[in-house]
Amino acid sequence: MDDAKAVLDLAVEAARAAGKVLLRHLGGPLELGCKSSRADLVTQADRESEAVLRQRLLAGRPGSGFFGEETGATAGMSGERWIVDPLDGTTNFVHAFPFFCVSIAFERDGVVEAGVIYNPAQEELFAARRGAGAERNGTPLHVSEVEALSEALLCTGFMPGPGGAARNLPHFVAFSDSSHAVRRVGAAALDLCYVAMGAFDGFWEHGLHPWDVAAGSLIVSEAGGRVTKDDGSAFTLDGREIVASNGRIHEEMLSVLAAV
Repeated sequence: MDDAKAVLDLAVEAARAAGKVLLRHLGGPLELGCKSSRADLVTQADRESEAVLRQRLLAGRPGSGFFGEETGATAGMSGERWIVDPLDGTTNFVHAFPFFCVSIAFERDGVVEAGVIYNPAQEELFAARRGAGAERNGTPLHVSEVEALSEALLCTGFMPGPGGAARNLPHFVAFSDSSHAVRRVGAAALDLCYVAMGAFDGFWEHGLHPWDVAAGSLIVSEAGGRVTKDDGSAFTLDGREIVASNGRIHEEMLSVLAAV
């Protein structure tokens, strides 16, 4: 228990430090670049944030591996690994839309044991330890109690680049017709946190990476939600797809995905 708390405390400290980097660049001149497509943006803030995370997390847990969006994977020697997104929601950040975050997950022997997601613009810090529940700014999180898809507010995201929107648009339309509404806010890690806090009742997305979902999937689960692949099978970090919900509407969501 003490070790698990130490891991979470380290992740929180690192997330806050990286958040300060992001706020320092927010609204200022940015060195804007592209990765896989013109819509897959990267800035100096992404890179500087990841440098802070790498330094602090590996100093705090010597021997751990590190897997970051910007610098890739570095093997460790302990069976432990940090999975980080230094800036989830880069496009939002570039446009000074305050829905972006730092995401940190701690994995031991292939199992995510802790997760921290921090939105510095809104001063929201989400944290979870496996088996110990999830919190937002110290207050316990619980998924919503909405029982039917027809009464739900959902969220999704589109893969950047050509074809990303087209792949998900049929599902977007089907879910829009089956629910109160669907939102696309632009940061998968925070979308998952908002499922955990009951603001969204469900979330789905395709084309994701481990750093997008490692922390958020644990936070949803620890808040009482359900997380699977889009065919209902067990969720895995390398699966590139996710369905997360309050559990009550999960089967209906899977049915919509299967029908379209």
